[in-house]
Amino acid sequence: MSNVSDYLKWRGDLDFSQAPFNDVDNLILAQIAYVDFTDIVPAPGSIETITIAEAADTFFDTHDEKEIKKCKSFIGKAPYLLREAAATKRFGSLILTNYVDYVDGGKEEQFAAFHVRIDNRLTYIAFRGTDDTLVGWKEDFNMSFLSPVPSQKDAVRYIDTTVQRSEGKLILGGHSKGGNLAVYASVFARPSVKKRIITVYNNDGPGFDSDFVKHPDYLAILPKIKSIVPYCSVVGMLLNHDGDYEVVKSSQSGLMQHDSMSWQVIGPDFETEQDLSPKSKRLNTALSAWIDGLTREQRAEFVDTLFFYVMAGYRTRF
Repeated sequence: MSNVSDYLKWRGDLDFSQAPFNDVDNLILAQIAYVDFTDIVPAPGSIETITIAEAADTFFDTHDEKEIKKCKSFIGKAPYLLREAAATKRFGSLILTNYVDYVDGGKEEQFAAFHVRIDNRLTYIAFRGTDDTLVGWKEDFNMSFLSPVPSQKDAVRYIDTTVQRSEGKLILGGHSKGGNLAVYASVFARPSVKKRIITVYNNDGPGFDSDFVKHPDYLAILPKIKSIVPYCSVVGMLLNHDGDYEVVKSSQSGLMQHDSMSWQVIGPDFETEQDLSPKSKRLNTALSAWIDGLTREQRAEFVDTLFFYVMAGYRTRF
């Protein structure tokens, strides 16, 4: 079975003029969004730029690999995927700009994003998914009763302000909550920005409340949204979605299929399944029924109580 690392070995010698941007390229950039590029990738407003190859070198020069390896979740794999991508002709020379990254406990927000300039005609905007901070996880749970959450509002503000200095078409994407943010930003971006968006990738990201999926602006952008979920998807089926989704095979089982490094690749495409697994369907039906059976106030009380006990040990990360 092949994954994105195998794809880089097979496709890495072809630049984007030789082989157009595809779904697997999207997933690689969405996964790289989990890398901490603080003081490496220039912030919005800076005239400086850095290539993926340069960013990878700087990251590993300034980070202890022993510390990186302490992260046992799929997030800990992102720096190594960055290094693999940086060594290829396809990704190494791509330009990174407009990096933002912050966690605000008071606002219960975790947000990070950056631009990847594919060429002068195309930019991919990557939104980070939920990291290992408790604030990030609580914001995810808050989506069950609060719309919009702070990171969704900041995602809109981010693309409206950062794309002004760029030209060409835009692709938005992210994994997990990052996919949700990509969709939300595309729906409420300024009209001049929306016109430039050609694709929005939601890679196993949660959905939205029932009012959102009825919104005219969401329905207008829906044909551009590409949702990709693993066979046993749970996160990507939460809340409400409209439109079709592509189901991909994974080398993991159950909830661990949320790890996009386990998604199976064949050539420039994902290896697909006909439908979600029966277990995934049963679990998602049960979760939806439970969420729908609670008022927004009850959901908020449940989430606050849950995280009160989780945070009682003064932990900030899982």
